[in-house]
Amino acid sequence: MEILLTVLILLLAVALSGVIVRLVRVKLPLPLVQIGIGALLTFPRVNPHVTFDPDIFMALFIPPLLFADGWRIPKREFFLQRRAILMLALGLVLITVVAVGYFAHWLVPQISLPVAFALAAVLSPTDAVALSAIAGKDRIPAQLMHILEGEALMNDASGLVALKFAIAAALTGYFSLRAAALSFVLIAAGGLAIGAAIGWLFSFVSAKFLNTTDEGDPAPGVVLTLLIPFAAYLLAEHLECSGVLAAVAAGMMMNYTSAAHMGPVSERIRATSTWTMIEFVFNGMVFTLLGLQFPGILGKALLDAHQTSNVEMLRLIGYIAAVLAALYAMRFAWVWVLRWFASRGAARHGLVNAVPGLRTVAITTVAGVRGAVTLAGVLSLPVVLADGSPLPGRATAIFIATGVILASLLVAIVGLPLLLRGARRGRVPPHAAEERAARIQAAQSAIRAVDALYDETTRGMDESEAAYAADTTARVMDLYRRRLATLDKDRSPHAGRAETLELQMRLAAMRAERATLLALRNQQKINDETMAKLMREVDLTETALKSRARGRA
Repeated sequence: MEILLTVLILLLAVALSGVIVRLVRVKLPLPLVQIGIGALLTFPRVNPHVTFDPDIFMALFIPPLLFADGWRIPKREFFLQRRAILMLALGLVLITVVAVGYFAHWLVPQISLPVAFALAAVLSPTDAVALSAIAGKDRIPAQLMHILEGEALMNDASGLVALKFAIAAALTGYFSLRAAALSFVLIAAGGLAIGAAIGWLFSFVSAKFLNTTDEGDPAPGVVLTLLIPFAAYLLAEHLECSGVLAAVAAGMMMNYTSAAHMGPVSERIRATSTWTMIEFVFNGMVFTLLGLQFPGILGKALLDAHQTSNVEMLRLIGYIAAVLAALYAMRFAWVWVLRWFASRGAARHGLVNAVPGLRTVAITTVAGVRGAVTLAGVLSLPVVLADGSPLPGRATAIFIATGVILASLLVAIVGLPLLLRGARRGRVPPHAAEERAARIQAAQSAIRAVDALYDETTRGMDESEAAYAADTTARVMDLYRRRLATLDKDRSPHAGRAETLELQMRLAAMRAERATLLALRNQQKINDETMAKLMREVDLTETALKSRARGRA
């Protein structure tokens, strides 16, 4: 019963966070609200007494979130920006582990060097979920956001692998760079291969046995989809490969194969709505759990230090500020160096001003927020060494990592809006031209398909049947011809006003349909099942209309 109550409290906290963000006039980032609610839940009468188990947390929350990110991330932009992403996800992680590890050991001598490397390793991964929630939709330039998302997908694996070797060095006192580099390649390649294989296998089975007709129940396929990230993660971890990369690779493979197999519409709609809900709930629970841990880690340590002396408390806060400053300095310097090399390459090709400037470097630096993976990683540090003695500096490392998570979120909340203020963003969406071209080609293909079907079906028909078929064909084609007319660059202003008026009329008509359906149900002329079916048809039509209107805006 206690576990059930805890789950219900967390779900209620996540739901309340969404309500609060909508009601409060001041625009607050959703992660900050969820962390605040989690901190409030630690009050004695409310405290759900959640034990943060890093292994359970990594296996339960991380796979579906990374799977969804891998599914959603634009693959074309990911591959186009692969060099920048790899330099951030691998090169920056490596240099951060070394430089910040030595710095942390120098700053806090009681933290042994292997533990300092472990601390730097868990501080390397960034959190794209928190970043997008803080920055807001379409605030960060699209190209930079693709790089940051790709970095966050990949550096979880590199940071956790570095953590694994740092822990092994702390326990055994032995470290081999050659063995670590070889193991990293095998672990990463194995995780990617396992995730891609599981994603392809599910898509093959689904296409053969599940995606038969639109009349079938889509629920079994959706439920199986929910199991893919867990299967990829657990199998990869069992084979001592990267479960994080396996979940990402499974999501990317599913994106390719699901589009290629073109399953039933009902399954795609159900899967999209299900994953949207899961992402909201899981992301909310992650940040609420962070909030639950902060008072127990940060508050307790600061209170204990305050009872000793104010100087000791200020020293602990100084540790957090110094490590955070070191992380920002490393990130800024690394991005600046990459920018310098990119500018040299652009200059050799005769390009001027092709490389982002100082503002972009600063945004990239501040956007490196830390999140739940950092906390799970630092809490996974062993309590004792092989000889049974306590691991030196573990408590201090956990305190510093927790403080850096909170501080990086606060810096991003304050700094990103300031850095993004006045940033040049095109009035036209970045992919508007290709979207328009795709809509035109799709409509033209639809017209050709209708015309071909008319020629096929009218063979052998008498005059009256052929006339009826021609009238039906004209009505269907008229829908696509009007769509092509709205996409015409040279259309008159009257066409735009007519299109807006048509949208308003159709929305008004659908509101009337809903009111009539509800009245018929209340009068018991139709039952709930009939009303739900008809309401769903109206809802889907309205969703398609509004989506098309947003694309043309």
